[in-house]
Amino acid sequence: MTLAAPEGNLIELRGVRFRRGNFRVFDGLDMAIPKGKVTAVMGPSGTGKTTLLRLITGQLKPDAGSVRVGEYEVPSLSLSRLYEMRRQMGMLFQNGALLTDFSVFENVAFPLREHTRLPDRLIRHIVLTKLHAVGLRGAAELFPGELSGGMNRRVALARAIVMDPDILIYDEPFVGLDPISMGVIVRLIRRLNDALGLTSVVVSHDVRELELVADHSFLLAEGRVVASGAHRELMDEDSPLVRQFMHGEADGPVAYHFPAKDYGDDLFDRGQGPR
Repeated sequence: MTLAAPEGNLIELRGVRFRRGNFRVFDGLDMAIPKGKVTAVMGPSGTGKTTLLRLITGQLKPDAGSVRVGEYEVPSLSLSRLYEMRRQMGMLFQNGALLTDFSVFENVAFPLREHTRLPDRLIRHIVLTKLHAVGLRGAAELFPGELSGGMNRRVALARAIVMDPDILIYDEPFVGLDPISMGVIVRLIRRLNDALGLTSVVVSHDVRELELVADHSFLLAEGRVVASGAHRELMDEDSPLVRQFMHGEADGPVAYHFPAKDYGDDLFDRGQGPR
């Protein structure tokens, strides 16, 4: 299955509502992710960025609204069709999620062994090609524990592209990386997207790095998209909430203190009696 892109958007969410218990995660979320571009999804902690990825990949179903990937309405897919769609997606997890008892080579080869019947010789050719693309062909026989955090992230990226997906999803790809490794990952996101004709979705808090790589950015808050556009446009937004996030301001609509009773009343139990 190849994912078609009607009207140039490979992923579309329309009127999405989703709750966890009494907490409203999304309330009328609208988002369109264009084919062939690097799209950034940002937002303060707890705004549903990971939930968004789970809706797109079919791990969760919305309470209302539409989630489309290509021509497919994700919540209505059968299990077999859902798995078929997921094979056209690559995922770079925040911690890499490598199998520690497998070599670098076998980690990258794992999806091919699970989902194809390709001969070993062809698997070797594909794996070494992907490792070469991330600069780690020479580390093929090493194990994850013998590599740095940045190198592990690059191995995970090679594994994410080994099935030649249409969509590549990055969940916080810059977390825990030193400046050199971060620069390498930023460059790989851009180069792989353009060279392989991918559609990349990058979920991250790192405003500076996203400015270098994103074609289009969305900012989530209050259960919806509060701003979208080119990254520079978001940096220049007048909205207090957007400005607070994009410039890392401590004071603004996102409060420092969690909602609570009056400090004095709480501290001295005024009118509350013994606890």
